[in-house]
Amino acid sequence: MRLHFTKMQGLGNDFVVIDAISQSVDLSTATVTKLADRHFGVGCDQVLLIESPRSDDTDFHYRIFNADGSEVEACGNGARCFARYVTEKGLSSKSEIPVGTVAGKITLRLAANGRVEVDMGIPVFDPASIPFVAEQQADSYPLEVDGQQRLFSVLSMGNPHAVMVVPSVDRAEVARLGPIIENHPRFPQRTNAGFMQIIGPSEIRLRVYERGAGETLACGSGACAAVVAGRRLGLLGEEVIAHLLGGDLMVKWRSEGQSVLIEGPAETVYEGTIDL
Repeated sequence: MRLHFTKMQGLGNDFVVIDAISQSVDLSTATVTKLADRHFGVGCDQVLLIESPRSDDTDFHYRIFNADGSEVEACGNGARCFARYVTEKGLSSKSEIPVGTVAGKITLRLAANGRVEVDMGIPVFDPASIPFVAEQQADSYPLEVDGQQRLFSVLSMGNPHAVMVVPSVDRAEVARLGPIIENHPRFPQRTNAGFMQIIGPSEIRLRVYERGAGETLACGSGACAAVVAGRRLGLLGEEVIAHLLGGDLMVKWRSEGQSVLIEGPAETVYEGTIDL
């Protein structure tokens, strides 16, 4: 199978983007892991698939596969790259693009300054819907991690997130604790693990160990989850700059029942063709 692809990145979170509208694509787990392999394939955190819409109220369908081949529900940095891709390829001329995902519809908006805003939808806190094993909903939950009780905010941004406030992201043991949190038995579908340092009411630093991908340079849904968690704990305001390893995202969330908005860059790196 010969595939044409585009390599893209948003704050260093990198993607192989494939147009499944104009070419026939059969993505098995083995195909995804081969594409994502940085030594024997193209190399990426996630593979993004652009498909024809599945509902009348969307223009496209958006599928996301982690580097380990697992399909996931949401990716904010990938969504911005998606918007940039369909615009650059002439697949859409709209400034506001409705897109279907496994988790539901999202809206992508292209700004005049070249940045992309994504409406990431309304956060979900009901444990069963995240999914997360808990007797009742709470702002934070104690989890035993590496033999210690640690407090986490748990929510879904279309995909599950566990966010822990830490004194310093530089000293956070992301590589060691990330896989333990990701595979914690109270998360039936695994989770993304966020390590958030509060700088002030409108500024955080964040590192995210992504489910199925490991630590990435940036995680859009992780930034949303962190800001929502911080607001529910009374630590953050409505507009927050999230400093990630790959750069900065603007995250906006007013209150419960409202959508979370993120804004940041998205760039094309190169075009290519690969035989699989």
